[in-house]
Amino acid sequence: MLKRWQKLVKSLHNKKFRYEEGLFIVEGEKSVIELLTPENNVQDIKIQALFYTSQFAQLHTQQLTFFEKQVTYSELVTAETLQSVGTLQTNDSALAVAYIPPNLPFRIANEMMLALADIRDPGNLGAIVRIADWYGINKIICSETTTDFYSPKAISASMGSFLRVKPYYCQLDRYLKEYPHSIYGAFLDGKSVYGEDFKNQGIIIIGNESNGIPEEIAQYVSHRVSIPRFGKAESLNAAIATAIICDNWKRKSFG
Repeated sequence: MLKRWQKLVKSLHNKKFRYEEGLFIVEGEKSVIELLTPENNVQDIKIQALFYTSQFAQLHTQQLTFFEKQVTYSELVTAETLQSVGTLQTNDSALAVAYIPPNLPFRIANEMMLALADIRDPGNLGAIVRIADWYGINKIICSETTTDFYSPKAISASMGSFLRVKPYYCQLDRYLKEYPHSIYGAFLDGKSVYGEDFKNQGIIIIGNESNGIPEEIAQYVSHRVSIPRFGKAESLNAAIATAIICDNWKRKSFG
């Protein structure tokens, strides 16, 4: 791999340089294949460069000719090279450099969206993106303090779902103030999700694991919901809480 590419890929581990360059990295066979497959790449994320191993080339011989037409630059490299410039401990397949889509507000539509209030862990964010994709939610509104959607760890944890779920970063309280439909928020003292009458359209807010949903955002919640606790655990992982609430929303909205 040319030194200029090595330097660029390594710099994209850092949020500052990702946004200066307008680029992020996608690592591993599954995520790269999905990125390069138009029917999976719903966000239509464009690719600047593709680096792949001989093993990847052997497994995807037919597709590789087509894939290489989609990128500005491509190169056959070793697994050791991928691991030296990437963030995965093992990567014997591929790494792509892709363009960060513009941060554009969402139009109000008849759909459910997620809102994340100060989710700091990129692994949690990636898992939440994957859960949203599973339940057919394709828009996530993120507070400005929520970790970067395009960080390598978040992208890897999403397992390709970043291609079908779009983020919008904004001052979340201002967005919610203008939102005209139901807003559901997860609280310890809320109504049980088992009994909540979820609508098809609205926003589900997930707060920080340690601090929950901050007051400046909580004031706009019209439906406070909670997940009943039957054991002794102090709290739930934010991604697990998201999955439980989304599952109950989906069952109620189709009930």
